[in-house]
Amino acid sequence: MKSLVELIEAGEPLVQRAVDALRRYHEAQAANGPAEEVERLRGEAESLYQAVTDYQRHGLGAPSATRH
Repeated sequence: MKSLVELIEAGEPLVQRAVDALRRYHEAQAANGPAEEVERLRGEAESLYQAVTDYQRHGLGAPSATRH
C-alpha cells in the first residue's frame, strides 16, 4: 500500500480535474446557461468526484463502492 502522501500526490491531477469541472458547473449555473449544458457539467463534476472517492478508497485498501 502506498503511503498517504504518495496516494494524495498521485491523485492530485484527478482532484484538480474534479475541482475544475465543479467550477465550470457553478459558472454555467451563475450565467443561467442552457439547462442541457448545466446538467452535462453537473454530471461531469459528479462523475469526477466519484472517481476521486473510488481512487482514494482503493488506495487505502477499502472495498470498492461500485456494485456490479
